[in-house]
Amino acid sequence: MSSDARPDELGAFLRARRAELDPDAVGLPGTGGRRRVSGLRREEVAKLALISTDYYARLEQGRIRASAPVLHSLARVLRLDGDQRSYLFELAGRLPERPARRAPQRAQPRLRRLLDDLGTTPGIVLGRRMDILAWNPLAAALVTDFSAVPEKHRNYIRLIFTEPALRDLYADWRDVAHTCVAQLRMEAARNPGCARLAALVGELSVQDADFRRWWAAHHVAVRGVGTKTLRHPVVGELTLDWDTLAATADADQQLVVWSAEPGSPSHDALRFLASWSGSGRPGTAPPPATLEP
Repeated sequence: MSSDARPDELGAFLRARRAELDPDAVGLPGTGGRRRVSGLRREEVAKLALISTDYYARLEQGRIRASAPVLHSLARVLRLDGDQRSYLFELAGRLPERPARRAPQRAQPRLRRLLDDLGTTPGIVLGRRMDILAWNPLAAALVTDFSAVPEKHRNYIRLIFTEPALRDLYADWRDVAHTCVAQLRMEAARNPGCARLAALVGELSVQDADFRRWWAAHHVAVRGVGTKTLRHPVVGELTLDWDTLAATADADQQLVVWSAEPGSPSHDALRFLASWSGSGRPGTAPPPATLEP
C-alpha cells in the first residue's frame, strides 16, 4: 500500500458517506421494517458498486487498497461531488484519473454515404459506449425512430433496456440484451476511465435487475455477426442476419447492418418496409450526431 494512503481515514469516510444515503434515493427496494443502521448497509453499497461484500468490508477496515475503477464506482454509488471524489482518491493514495479528453464523435463521412446508399438494407453507426451516431431511414422503420430520442439518450443498450417497444421487437430479447451487456463489458475493459460509460452502467444497474446481474457476471463479447428474429408491428416476423463493419478511420465506430436471404419472406418484408418508410411515415433522415466523449 502506498505510503500516501490513509486506510483508516478512508474507511471512516466511506462509512460516513453511506450513512447519509437514503436507500430509496439510490433505487433500493424498501425493507419493510426498522433498519439497524442509518443509510446504506455494506452489502448494499457493494451490490451497487458491483463488487463483493467481503471486498468492500476489507476496504472499510483498511485491509486492502482499492483500484481506481473501484474508487470510481464507489464515488458514483455514494453520490460524491467533485471535492469528495478528489478526497476519496487522496485517502486511497491515488491520483484521480483524468484521461485525455477525446473529441466528440461524429459519424465518419464514408459511413454516412454508405448508409445513404443502403436503400433496402437497414444500418446504424455505433460509436463509443454503443452510442448511435447515424442511421438510415430503413433502420428507423425497422427498430425505432432514433431522431425522436434525445441525443444524450441515443444509445443502443440504453434503448434495449428502457424502451418497451424494443423488448417487444426482439423475439429473443433476453439473448439480445445479454449480448449487449457482454459487449459493453468488453468496451469498459478498453476504456476503464470513461465517466459516461460508468454513468450509463450505474443508471442501468439501478433501473434493471437483469442488467445488474449480467454486468456482475463479467461475461464479455465482441460485436461481430449473428442472426436475430424480430416481430415487427408492420411487416410481422423477420429473421435477419446482422454484420459489423469496422471503420478504419476511427476504431471506435462500427457500421451494423441487417440483411435477409434473397427470395425469403424476410427479404420481401424488408423490401416492403423500405417502400413503406420511403413514404415518410416512420421518420426522416438522421441529423448529424455529435456525442461527447
